[in-house]
Amino acid sequence: MRDITDNMTGQAMVNTTKKWYSANQRYLRCGYTTGTCAAAAAKAAAWLLLTGQKPEQVTIKTPKGPEIAIDVAEARRQAGEDGLGAATCAVKKDSGDDPDITNGILVYATVTPEPSGAILIDGGVGVGRVTKPGLDQPVGMAAINSTPRQMIAQALREVCEAAGYSGGLSAVISIPAGEALAARTFNPRLGISGGLSILGTSGIVEPMSDSALIDTIRVELRVLAAAGRSSVILTPGNYGESFLLDRLNGPEGPEAVFTSTIIKCSNFIGDSIAAAVECGFRRILLAGHIGKLVKLAIGLMNTHSRYGDGRLETLVTCALKAGGDLPLLRQIADCATTEAALTLLEEAGLMAAVALDLKERIAFYLSRQIPADAEIGFICFTGAGSFRPVFESGNVAQLLENWQ
Repeated sequence: MRDITDNMTGQAMVNTTKKWYSANQRYLRCGYTTGTCAAAAAKAAAWLLLTGQKPEQVTIKTPKGPEIAIDVAEARRQAGEDGLGAATCAVKKDSGDDPDITNGILVYATVTPEPSGAILIDGGVGVGRVTKPGLDQPVGMAAINSTPRQMIAQALREVCEAAGYSGGLSAVISIPAGEALAARTFNPRLGISGGLSILGTSGIVEPMSDSALIDTIRVELRVLAAAGRSSVILTPGNYGESFLLDRLNGPEGPEAVFTSTIIKCSNFIGDSIAAAVECGFRRILLAGHIGKLVKLAIGLMNTHSRYGDGRLETLVTCALKAGGDLPLLRQIADCATTEAALTLLEEAGLMAAVALDLKERIAFYLSRQIPADAEIGFICFTGAGSFRPVFESGNVAQLLENWQ
């Protein structure tokens, strides 16, 4: 037997899917999620347990639609004193052309009979446990999200039906490399300890997709909201954290402030603000480097360079309004960085006027990202290592009272 799903249902298989990315100017190969891997491993193990046959390949129907044919990397059966014993199978994670740290790992499933007659799913070695409320699963449960759980359960039921088995099954998912890899993910901060999460809403990994990171930001916000917070700080990255260490040294200390209220949003400023509002936050503070936030002044809510730039063009426009002459405007346009342009503006005595113009422009665009009953403020700084503020919205002092 080559493929157990093909033998059971005769449905067509989809082995590879490609997607065109204009930013990369090429087709990139899609992969499959850890949730798809877990479902495939469980399906193979169930078949081995109930029939005694080692499958070479299984097919899994993904929530997004296509069926994926997945090779079985390992298969072994452990005899039991009574009954069927246990079966363990593994599949290798294939992330396609997506730069995913889980690519190539082995995802195992051990399936045993369940006396209660139910389908039970749990996590073993290398699969994290939920320790904070607000995540997809309750505290104490294995970090196997709802969609993967449904996929695993469906795969087990298909095998039971095909094998003529009317009893229950228990599947334990494990990832031997999971605990070490989890240290390189957001899991420790999210409140998932001991390993990786079993994720995936579509079953398919789309290469170079922004959706995974946006989903992670949304999860962090949900955890924060579940902890009772109504205010949040967003910052694009490490520079923002370092700047805020000095700025937000409240009575609990900066580390307490960071771990409880600051979310790194990367380039996804607009998406993060929308997610914060969706999660119920009504006071939002954004802190970022001038090289990122200057893009907000022309309405760019995703600050990645592939979506647009306009940094120096924006500064040229503001300098022109402030009275800058043609030689200065040309110098700004030729700068390699926004910091170099700021130096020119300071030397020309125009920094205050340009900062005021930028502040008004950013406030205009950010105000359109939130509802009327919410408030948003921002701090813009410059420097690397030795930071200094450039400008901030007029409501920052009031917003900071939430942390100080």
